[in-house]
This record gives sequence, C-alpha cells and structure tokens, in this order.
Amino acid sequence: MHESHSLTLARLPSGVPIRTTVHVYGTGSLVDGEDGPTLSVPDGDPVIYAQAAQHGREVNGTAVLRRLHERLVGDDAAAGEGDGTAADLAGTLVTVPVADPLTFDHVSYTTPENIDSVNANMNRCWPGDADGTLHERMAARLWSFANEADAIVDLHTGSPSMLTHTVYMRGDEECRALAEAFGTDLLLAEAAGDDAEVEWAERGFGGKFRVAATREGIPTITPELAHSREIVPAAVEVGVDGMVGVLRETGLFEGDPAPWNGTLARNHLGRVRAADSGLFSVADGLQIGDEVAEGDRLGEVYDPTTFEVLQTATADRDGIVYSVARESTVTVGATVVGVAERIE
Repeated sequence: MHESHSLTLARLPSGVPIRTTVHVYGTGSLVDGEDGPTLSVPDGDPVIYAQAAQHGREVNGTAVLRRLHERLVGDDAAAGEGDGTAADLAGTLVTVPVADPLTFDHVSYTTPENIDSVNANMNRCWPGDADGTLHERMAARLWSFANEADAIVDLHTGSPSMLTHTVYMRGDEECRALAEAFGTDLLLAEAAGDDAEVEWAERGFGGKFRVAATREGIPTITPELAHSREIVPAAVEVGVDGMVGVLRETGLFEGDPAPWNGTLARNHLGRVRAADSGLFSVADGLQIGDEVAEGDRLGEVYDPTTFEVLQTATADRDGIVYSVARESTVTVGATVVGVAERIE
C-alpha cells in the first residue's frame, strides 16, 4: 500500500505556498484535515518516519528515498527484486524526500537572510512553531508526522572528505540498535543525560531535529552519507541498505538486519579548528579513515599574502580521521580536521 499527498509547509510573502510531498507506505493512510493531510494508523502498528534534504544541498538522502520507493512499489517490487514490498510492511513508513524546499531550491545549507533571518537553518528550530518564522512553521508541520513515530531516520549528507557515519544518542539502547541496523562502518555517539544538555546548549544544538525527537522519547538516528550536491550511486546504495536494515530492526520487515561490526567513536570531540584565518594545506598523504595519534601533524594554516605559517594543526587525541577540509580557504574557528575518538 502506498499513497502520497502534497503538503503545504508555509507561505511566502507573495502568498505562494511552500510545498513538499509526504509518502505513506504499509498499514497507515493519509486523512484530509482542515490544515491538510494527517496520518491515520491502526492501533498498535509501529510507525517509522524518515526525511531527507533538510539542508537543500544534501541530495543523496532524497535519492535514497526515491530508490527505496522503487523497491517498495515500483518496477523492482513488481519483479520481486526488493526486500519486501509496501504490502509486506507490518506497520507504517512515512517519508518526506524534501524536508526543506527553500534550501533545496537554492542548493544551500541555510536560507537567504531575507527569507528567514531568525532561523536560517531549519535544523535549529525543532519542534517548530505553527505561529513562528517560516522555518519554525515548516518544522511544526512536519513535526505533526514525525511526532507520531516510534523511530526516526533523519538522512543527511556530508562532504566528499567525510567518512560516512551515523550519529546516535549514547546510552539509548534502542537508538544504538537503530544505528547498528543502518549499518555504516562508523557510529558516532552523542553525549547523553546532563552532558547532552550542556553540549546542546554550548553548541546551539537545542533545536536540532534529533534532539527534539530524543526529548520526546523517540529513538532517532542521523546518518551522514557521502557527498553533497551530487547523487553518488555508492552513497545511495548505503542509504537504501540502511533503511532496509532499520525496517527489519523495527519489525516492519521480516528478518534481522545484518550484524554490525564497525567502529564506535564519540561525536563532536576531536574537532581541530583553525586558530587563524588563511589557507589550510593538508599534510601530505592524510586521508579520511587514517589512524592518528595525539600530536600528529595534520596540516598548516598560512597567510596567503605573506606565506607566514599561522598554525601547525595537530591531533588533540588518538583516533580516526573522519573529516578533512578540502576547501582550503578557512576562517578562524572553522574545523579543518575531525578526529573521532574510539570509545569501545
């Protein structure tokens, strides 16, 4: 079973509606309501919510949901090539392939200031506000679906120079099980409990989608697939396999997800930042996935006009290089290299 419906998220000053599409597969259905479609699910049936392109340049998540759609209801399903079909789902899958049409149309991470000067980044204003700014209203409309879920997958895309990974909440076993089921080789654990509240406040993460969902007790993962701005088949395949793993873990599909045997590390630690603005030159041979030790040289920031070396960037801990700034022009405070510290 599959149905889809246009969803008005908010309106521009001219009155033009900001629209996206919501898809429902399995046992649930969409019901016309006063403010647009709402979700109806049989009592006791599990609901999984997945969205992509909350940041408009991160298109591989959208491609993942399209490919998953084909496996559920398209030619692949008809030919018996998929991992079950929509009719086989023992529950409801809700997907929103383009969560933020504003940034999608601009191929950007945030909206222009004249669109939403208060909340340019949609991923800082969840669960939204039906009477708030444009992004707050958009988030609130999508939250009406996400808040019905028993588990959430928020698909994102990193840079080409970032290891594919999945972020989950440390200490939340349901959340970790989802992350393992998604199956990326690297899992990054976010702080939990009081430490999480402190970190969210310090980094301005209190309005992140996964944070809002976690506070509501909904296990949520954030996979970061490879490559922004371009559809990369290998990244899409990882995402589709990951979504099928989640559907198995949550019981919507029969069978168990593939066993996970990857690396577990700590999220948001080991970010080596530019101490000054300039050009960043990466150390010869440094690649994502490399093991480094505390004190290892990672590169240099230098003044492009005088050639003076402003900073020799070094690893602040032992770990795995999971991101490298390949866009060489950096401003002070920017992350030049990410080092993931193993926690198991």
